[in-house]
Amino acid sequence: MKKVAEQEIMGPSIKQIPNGAFLVVQTKNKRNVMTIGWALFGYVWRRSILMVAVRNSRFTYGLLEEANSFAVSVPSGPMEKELNFCGSKSGRHFDKFKECGLPTLDTQIVASPLLNIPGYHYQCRLVYKSPMDPRFLDQDLMPIYPAKDYHTLYFGEILAAYLIP
Repeated sequence: MKKVAEQEIMGPSIKQIPNGAFLVVQTKNKRNVMTIGWALFGYVWRRSILMVAVRNSRFTYGLLEEANSFAVSVPSGPMEKELNFCGSKSGRHFDKFKECGLPTLDTQIVASPLLNIPGYHYQCRLVYKSPMDPRFLDQDLMPIYPAKDYHTLYFGEILAAYLIP
């Protein structure tokens, strides 16, 4: 594992995220990994920020509401099976780390561990969250929410970034 400047790996991460990445959240008593296909990188509040969107109906939503950090692991190799499982099964019913054989690394920077898989990894401190307000959502996007299960947007300050070859 090599610590890198987050700007060095944002480009490849942005290209992979539409195919799936892993969001890892840990609280005092629980942890979960879920697949995400939406994320934003940017510079806000004079800090490097990674924003993830989690539907309020997801198990991970409850964990993020308790947590003060999260981690994102963007695989650089084939992990379709694991991404599919973590995106279609709930952490309420499965230990997805165990089911998918996903090893973790604890770097002591934030509570949420990194996945020990080849790819690009970010550890983030939660600095802002905002539930989506459908009044401000473009009408063309409403079909994405037929059940009205909107996302909450979680902004994390990137505290560390890593490359695992």
